[in-house]
Amino acid sequence: MTRIAFLDVDGTILEHGSAIAPSTVTAVRKARENGHLVWLCTGRSAGDIHPDVRAIGFDGAITNGGAYADRDGELVVEHPMPRADVETLERYFEGHGIHYFLQTHDAVFASAGMDAVMRDFRRARAEWRAAELRERGLPAEEPLWREPRPVSEVDRDVVAKAVFVSSADDTVAHAAATLGEGFFVIPGSMPLPGGSNGEIGQAGVDKGSAILEVLALLGRDPADAIGIGDSWNDVEMFEVVGTPVAMGNAMPELQRLAGRVTTAVLDDGVHNAFAELGLI
Repeated sequence: MTRIAFLDVDGTILEHGSAIAPSTVTAVRKARENGHLVWLCTGRSAGDIHPDVRAIGFDGAITNGGAYADRDGELVVEHPMPRADVETLERYFEGHGIHYFLQTHDAVFASAGMDAVMRDFRRARAEWRAAELRERGLPAEEPLWREPRPVSEVDRDVVAKAVFVSSADDTVAHAAATLGEGFFVIPGSMPLPGGSNGEIGQAGVDKGSAILEVLALLGRDPADAIGIGDSWNDVEMFEVVGTPVAMGNAMPELQRLAGRVTTAVLDDGVHNAFAELGLI
């Protein structure tokens, strides 16, 4: 039986930078040679996926946390946020002094002040990542950072989601309570030294909903699908696929939700999951 696997990017294929376990590349390519389908399933915009990830080769990609999906250059899922909701988010962020990105299918747009926040984050992250890679005997990474465009340039009719960074520890909960049921608010995965970060999309648009649309398009049964991830935006993916798999580096709560756990991202996690499930 051929199967379809959906893979998260950051923390699953990519170790939150540019380091990819060589076994992951081998596993994805071998699974596809064996007739299985492998799709990306990421919170990133299509234009923000690291080129080394793209170079592995995939059958399609769900991006922006489920708002968009493309196959062979054609959009097959397209659910931008209503313009009024985008404007509501911007008023909320600006009213509370929160820095943010707005994502479209192919670009990222930053609010004033976000560049400084991310510059400090990248500098601190580069220092501990260099030490970690040396310990693992891995080559130094070349992180991809595409400078975001100013938020003033965004087309608010095609925004997929927002990503925010706040100095307050409780912004995820506060945003969820304040914005209401029309929005989908989850914790982010940026390892910042303080405050909080998260993602906000429209309710009902998530990785799980996009997977179901893709499977319907392909005539595939969700029971035969595999989903591998490590973050809170992977929960809905775990809920709809027949075989959810959490990475070894995922939080314990996510590992319990998945029920099946592989090894960590740089410890051959994807390869080991594919081998255990018979894809390679």
